[in-house]
Amino acid sequence: MYELFTRLAATRTRAAAVLAAIFAIAFAAPSIFAAAAPAPVVDITKFAFTPKEITVAPGTKIAWTNHDEIPHTVTATDKAFDSKALDTSDRYEHTFSTEGDYAYFCSVHPFMTGIVHVRKQ
Repeated sequence: MYELFTRLAATRTRAAAVLAAIFAIAFAAPSIFAAAAPAPVVDITKFAFTPKEITVAPGTKIAWTNHDEIPHTVTATDKAFDSKALDTSDRYEHTFSTEGDYAYFCSVHPFMTGIVHVRKQ
């Protein structure tokens, strides 16, 4: 009788462990398999940054892509970030970790300006 009780208890314990593992995998799977959101993109087209202003959460990486035939840069007014001269189809990325407003411009064409607003969302 003791052996039967011990076997039943062990079987129930294993079954509970298996169920716990299944539930853990089921609830964790969406976050494991979720694709990372693509970086927001600012297009450089016709001597302008589009969008001119963008708001993102801290930790977001933004990508600038130059679609003009002329080189451009992405340069923060406070020098927090600065790209090399971007030729056609070149891409520059920067991750914004701290909340704040980050104004930037093209050092080759200073009339080209933009701003990144970093806010907790």
